[in-house]
Amino acid sequence: MTKLLGTFALLFFVAVSMAQSKQLSTPKRKDSTKLYTDSVRSLPPLEVKAIRVSEQAPFAKTNISKAQIALNNVGQDLPFLLENTPSVVVHADAGIGVGYTGIRIRGTDATRINFTLNGIPYNDPESMGTFFVNIPDFSSSVNSIQIQRGVGTSTNGAGAFGASVNLMTNDYNPSAYLSLQNTAGSFNSFKNNIVFGSGLLNNKFTIDGRLSSIMSDGFIDRANSDLKSFYLSTTYWGNQSSLRLNVFTGKERTYQAWYGVPQELINTNRTFNPAGTEKADAPYENQTDNYRQTHYQLFYNKNINSQWKWNTALYLTTGKGYYEEYKAGVDFSDYFIDISRKMNVPIDLVRRRWLDNNFYGQIAAISYVDSLNDITMGGGWSIYDGLHFGTLPYLDVRLAPANYRYYDNDALKKEMNTYVKWERRLTKTFKSFIDLQYRNVNHQMNGFTKNTNLVIERKFNFFNPKMGLTYQAKNIFYYTSVAVANKEPNRDDFEASATEQPKKEQLIDWETGFEFKKPNYAINANVYYMNYKDQLVLTGKINDVGAYTRTNVPKSYRAGIELQVKYALNKKYNTSYNITFSQNKIKEFTEYVDDYDQFTQVAIQHKNTNIALSPSLTTNRTFNWKPNDKFSFFWTTKYTSKQFLDNTENKTRILDSYFINDINAHWTILNKPKFNMLLQLYANNILNVQYAPNGYTYSYIYDGSVTTSNNYYPMAGRNYWVSLKIDLK
Repeated sequence: MTKLLGTFALLFFVAVSMAQSKQLSTPKRKDSTKLYTDSVRSLPPLEVKAIRVSEQAPFAKTNISKAQIALNNVGQDLPFLLENTPSVVVHADAGIGVGYTGIRIRGTDATRINFTLNGIPYNDPESMGTFFVNIPDFSSSVNSIQIQRGVGTSTNGAGAFGASVNLMTNDYNPSAYLSLQNTAGSFNSFKNNIVFGSGLLNNKFTIDGRLSSIMSDGFIDRANSDLKSFYLSTTYWGNQSSLRLNVFTGKERTYQAWYGVPQELINTNRTFNPAGTEKADAPYENQTDNYRQTHYQLFYNKNINSQWKWNTALYLTTGKGYYEEYKAGVDFSDYFIDISRKMNVPIDLVRRRWLDNNFYGQIAAISYVDSLNDITMGGGWSIYDGLHFGTLPYLDVRLAPANYRYYDNDALKKEMNTYVKWERRLTKTFKSFIDLQYRNVNHQMNGFTKNTNLVIERKFNFFNPKMGLTYQAKNIFYYTSVAVANKEPNRDDFEASATEQPKKEQLIDWETGFEFKKPNYAINANVYYMNYKDQLVLTGKINDVGAYTRTNVPKSYRAGIELQVKYALNKKYNTSYNITFSQNKIKEFTEYVDDYDQFTQVAIQHKNTNIALSPSLTTNRTFNWKPNDKFSFFWTTKYTSKQFLDNTENKTRILDSYFINDINAHWTILNKPKFNMLLQLYANNILNVQYAPNGYTYSYIYDGSVTTSNNYYPMAGRNYWVSLKIDLK
């Protein structure tokens, strides 16, 4: 009740301030009248404004334009297009950036990074993860990206602990266009797409679309990918309103490569893949992941007058698919088949683990702007309805009925959020920022794969306040902010006993920095301190059903400095550089190690250890040579320091540091008013460095000694991509 009263009090204060501003305001900005009286086509969509921060917001941020996206968009998944932004580490199961990929920002993985597509949440509501393999080549439809590192501004969806990333496809294209891109790369990698737009039809309508196909054998053995997708957007443009419908879908089929390469093979057989090898004669051919995901987004934007505008959006995301595995020598009882029919010998079978889900909801926002205030109020609701079930398409003895389901667990997640964001100009140089968000989350889970009788009903109420102050004068910009984020556990965390359920995670994020810009150079610096309470981490502890589960650790933190420099020597040469120094620590936690001699677990206390998969140093440098309008050359280097595989800071459980070099060249073969032909050449990891940016570890006690098994996800050595792009206008 106190929180609600506080929110209402703030809204009242906002209303009073807006009334006062009509008397106290300075003259309106020169273009304000034109901005809101012209066609709505000239306005940035409100679904973006509601979740993105302005250039003067007190947060660390990076904006990526469509032209910048196109520089590296030849076939790799979207995380690899963000690789050279500050504090980012990317990885890929197949080793080349096609198929299943991942991203970490400031050491936090994708489950703690809030991704939105045109303001609509993309993170999976249960796992919190993001799987861009389900919407392949989506980057070819993206017009801009904003990365907010840290907590950032309020977003629609799960709380952001590492960053918020918004991808925008919605754009106005007044003229017809057609683009064809064909790419060939190492490991039999191919990308083919067609991107098209109608331009403005009858002064009211636009249609934009894309068809894509990506195929690759992958660097890892049998890690092949077959990815298909399309994107279609149609918009009605009124004088002061617009109505847009987006429909896009992706279908992926990838051979499983998520087991990693054991440490004992990493130097002799880096492409090793154990998937499907339980089949005796040869690896099982259909050890694959299969999934189709379709998105429907309907937006309505309205300009009420020169100061007020609002929008709403309805969305539906459907997904259905499975991953298939060959299992040898299994016990019938593990699959809930009538024990009386159990054979005296182990049985071989093929199992499919299915996910069939619908995710739908609505977001809305209203915005007010005058010379002193920029206010957005909004919120949304969503419902996730997911069905988890397993089938047995093959048994070496037909003892199960057709379409038999050996588990069947449904889940329901409901969420509601509301927020108000207020930027107010205090003086000519100072501006304040306040952002208040309330989230309500309701989880219902009826059974789990290994614990079918466990029913979970959990409710969470989160209040996430943020505030900051900025100073801007001529070429310099200072900011400072503090933000609070709360986050619910994911589905796997709940698979514990009914009495040992996980707590919510909480983060207080302190940020301060400055930006200095001159015509030929720019310097950005940001200092952050992210203080965690009850962060969920893997400790080796086994839950009631024998699964390793994440455990809340009371205190942990991430602190760092992010520096960026851009310098143009002249019109032909320019360079950019970013570096992040960080310290990532768990103040105290208990590690649990399996003791096979005693059939128990041994508890080991640790203090002030490094958080797993969190490098203390990352750097990126890009050198660009552009001798003329037709040719440009880029040389990019990236360094990532060592990373520990778990939270014990054990030097035997580590990812080595790596330093990689990439080069690419862009040659405009033809550049006519209505015809453009661009050739792009890429050489990645040109020094053929053997490195692995991701991995995991497992330790146990046997015969009185500790044995550690490390597994790595190596990336390919030197590899090439060639792309030919034709644009017709």
